[in-house]
Amino acid sequence: MKKFLNSVDTVLTESLDGFVAAHADILVLGDEHKFVRRRTLKPGKVALISGGGSGHEPLHGGLVGHGMLDAACPGQVFTSPTPDQMMAAAEAVNTGAGCLFIVKNYEGDVMNFDMAAEMSEGVMQVVTNDDVAVENSSYTTGRRGVAGTLVVEKILGAAAEQGMALKPLKTLGERVNGATRSMGVALTSCTVPAAGRPTFDIGDGEMEFGVGIHGEPGRRRDTLKSADAIAEEICAAISGDLGDQAKGPALLFVNGFGGTPLMELYLMYNSARKIFEKNGVTVARSLVGSYVTSLDMAGCSITLTMLDDETTALWDAPVHTAALRRGM
Repeated sequence: MKKFLNSVDTVLTESLDGFVAAHADILVLGDEHKFVRRRTLKPGKVALISGGGSGHEPLHGGLVGHGMLDAACPGQVFTSPTPDQMMAAAEAVNTGAGCLFIVKNYEGDVMNFDMAAEMSEGVMQVVTNDDVAVENSSYTTGRRGVAGTLVVEKILGAAAEQGMALKPLKTLGERVNGATRSMGVALTSCTVPAAGRPTFDIGDGEMEFGVGIHGEPGRRRDTLKSADAIAEEICAAISGDLGDQAKGPALLFVNGFGGTPLMELYLMYNSARKIFEKNGVTVARSLVGSYVTSLDMAGCSITLTMLDDETTALWDAPVHTAALRRGM
């Protein structure tokens, strides 16, 4: 294993120290590295809080800032943050309008965010489960929450910035999640620093189809195919799952897992866009890049979110975070 490390025991805290120092104009680090929060809070705005295991950067800390999250709680690599982290974050960023937890559907995340919500006041939750690859996995009961979580965070972040109240925000989040589907494919494994070896073995001519963002198995192991063939199967799974929803304007988000060059991600975007538009989807908005990663894994996911006038306007609203900036 070759990684830039001082110690596997300090990799997260040292990374957080560097991250917040690099973005000190917009971010503050919580006590004991429990959370990252916006430097400037907006009084009377519902606070949005997310989090999860580290290793998926820039999700979630890189999405803290104006127009997205108010705080993010980082767990150890691929390990859920603890309830006390969420409670501390909620106390730090709640300015009087309550808090909304945005939670990926992984058992550890759901359990710990549930506990934090039960022990806090004025907290509601939205759970994302956009992955169509498998109905249950080694990490979940039900579908996994993956790259579509970013879409939910962006749209809800804009709505909260504009003054939407807590209960309508929860309803909107559930609607956006219901209009979002994702699926991914891995070409290599990732390597967790503490383990020091790849999470799974995969041959040079193989791919893991429907892989999760922790390297958990997908639908099947298959021989490597062309980009068009990979995109065709992923897009068919997404469209088939959306059913009659899969017509009209949509956001197409092609996400890299950390080890895939941007050139290849745009190639996959080109393939996916052609397939979706051939089948009645109008790609009205786009995002391409590595935003929901799996350490150093080579691979990508494709996410489609069906849009209406409200969600399009919220997607277009200004945002200023470490990882996503526009309109300001």
